[in-house]
Amino acid sequence: VQLQACGGGLVQAGGCLRLSCAASGSVFTINNMAWHRQAPGKQRELVAVITKDGSASYPDSAKGRFTISRDNAKNTVYLQMNSLKPEDTAVYYCNADIYSRRWQNYWGQGTLVTVSS
Repeated sequence: VQLQACGGGLVQAGGCLRLSCAASGSVFTINNMAWHRQAPGKQRELVAVITKDGSASYPDSAKGRFTISRDNAKNTVYLQMNSLKPEDTAVYYCNADIYSRRWQNYWGQGTLVTVSS
């Protein structure tokens, strides 16, 4: 099982980006899916999480600007990021609880988002 994230890039402050992350391999079912980020010199932090039935939650830093969604048929999670700020610059990682032969937590490889001022 692998998680492949894409969609990062360079954007000006106030702009938007959409990240996606697809699970591939022997995936039977996926429970929670999430996005985390890690800025240089900082700890990795949760950005958004979504349950299998679509319930989403966000920390205060992302509320109102970021939207997480998923397509269960495609085993894919998305992160729509609007009104981006320079402090959103980080490597963004997707994360998912996946049942293949057993339940296991998987991480994607990370995609870099750079927001210029």
